[in-house]
Amino acid sequence: MRKIFVMMLMLLSVASAKAQMILSDTHAMLRLEQGKKLVLLPVQEKEEIANIAVLDKRNELLKRLNVRLAVDKVDYLVPLEIGEGQLLDIIFHGDKRTTGALKDFVCWKELKFSDTFDTQNRERFRPLYHHTPLYGWMNDPNGMFYKDGVWHLYFQFNPYGSQWENMTWGHSTSRDLIHWETQPLAIEADWLGAIFSGSAVIDKDNTTGFGRDAIVAMYTSAGSAQTQSIAYSTDGGKSFTKYAGNPVITQNAPDFRDPKVMWHESTKSWIVPLAVGQEVQFYSSKNLKEWKYESSFGREYGNHDGVWECPDLLEIGGKWVLLLNINPGGPFGGSATQYFVGQFDGHKFTCEDSPSETKWMDYGKDHYATVTFHNAPEGRIVALPWMSNWQYAGVVPTKQFRSANGLPRDLGLAAVSGETILTSTPSKELLALRAGKVKQPTEACEILVDVKGTMELTLQNQKGEQVVMNYDAKAQTFSMNRTKSGEVAFSEAFPCTTVAPTYGAIKQLRIFIDRCSIEAFDGEGRMAMTNLVFPSEPYNIIKVKGGKATIYDLSVKN
Repeated sequence: MRKIFVMMLMLLSVASAKAQMILSDTHAMLRLEQGKKLVLLPVQEKEEIANIAVLDKRNELLKRLNVRLAVDKVDYLVPLEIGEGQLLDIIFHGDKRTTGALKDFVCWKELKFSDTFDTQNRERFRPLYHHTPLYGWMNDPNGMFYKDGVWHLYFQFNPYGSQWENMTWGHSTSRDLIHWETQPLAIEADWLGAIFSGSAVIDKDNTTGFGRDAIVAMYTSAGSAQTQSIAYSTDGGKSFTKYAGNPVITQNAPDFRDPKVMWHESTKSWIVPLAVGQEVQFYSSKNLKEWKYESSFGREYGNHDGVWECPDLLEIGGKWVLLLNINPGGPFGGSATQYFVGQFDGHKFTCEDSPSETKWMDYGKDHYATVTFHNAPEGRIVALPWMSNWQYAGVVPTKQFRSANGLPRDLGLAAVSGETILTSTPSKELLALRAGKVKQPTEACEILVDVKGTMELTLQNQKGEQVVMNYDAKAQTFSMNRTKSGEVAFSEAFPCTTVAPTYGAIKQLRIFIDRCSIEAFDGEGRMAMTNLVFPSEPYNIIKVKGGKATIYDLSVKN
């Protein structure tokens, strides 16, 4: 009897705390009165988006967000910070003939109030040594910089679901590029729009007037138009204040985004390349606030099968490299990263290659939005990709989170047969992960292969799921076949074989496995291939023809 009485009191408490009001077939309000820090919103990914306005005690708008609120099944919960007396004004867009009556939606019953949110890993495919968000959706890396021994990684983040929406800048920090600590949200949406991709620099000479060594972030404000805005941090990148003069660059173009700021020493100017449709536009500034258009590049160069995104301009060994991501148009469908080699004089980029030539940075299916860290130590140029593909990123078989970053890689240049290619070498920090040699592959390992001519390497598990890699010494190609790698049915675009030129003979391969990914690098950095895999159990069998494999277990200690 006492148990029943306590349960009744709990139910009454929850009912009064939710104070739900059904206003029409598609409109509801929810008064939040319980005095907890969070409301945990139930998400059902197959449902239509519900638009939520968060109002304060005076019914003033605090923020807007879009959430796939659960109708008949809860896939997971997402946290929303709340205050006393706040009101959620919710508009649903589902068809009531299929979803039923709004008052019967399961979200009202499963919604919870709490002071904490459980982020304990519940995903068997969550990587062990790649960066992932604790929960929610992640895509492009943003605003990356290094300062005082800390690597700062910002990223496109949806805190309210594991599919793309509600773009903000999430934030993680690391001292070794391997172990990452989650930080509070850095930059959130405003009236100008969602916070799309961008970059951050250290203004060591106070060119902006925000203070010496201020961190200045430049990002795309994505509203009814795409414009460029800035924000600054005086606490080392923990929190940002938006500039009162935003936006700082505007353009009459539907796809106008992804600023990647750099300092050009010769002209004593800040330079920013911007992706504009299918070209890159360069702008210059003395103070990061007032910008001058300089030139455009790319109308007749490279691949134009999709929209150009996320440019990055780098000086390497006396030459300049323009990284340029494209979606779709990748060598095996969907998104990928191309690059151009040439010269940049502070005003104009001149490419040294034929306009018809396309150079790809990585020949896997899951390498995109690649950009580099500002101010990396020792003169290094360290890049980090998003490890997925827009063809299926929203449906890969995880729910608590979606997407990881690929391995950090140091970039360089190499001369091959009279042309210059970009090299990618796994960053040296990864060597510290080697915990010792093992006889068979593990779910997190590095396989070092000494190659003797043409080679075939098969990774397999007890269920017969396998990935087959082939190096053809005569054709100078490397391939990876994931058609039988495990779970592949979630997208017709997923099962495939990817093929890369090796730009010479491969003598050594470095293959990194981490639960849901395989990344292969030529020992000299001339070939890189990044692919996701979703085996039902880890690959623990290796077969090698034409080479000798040494396997290192990669131990990750938190």
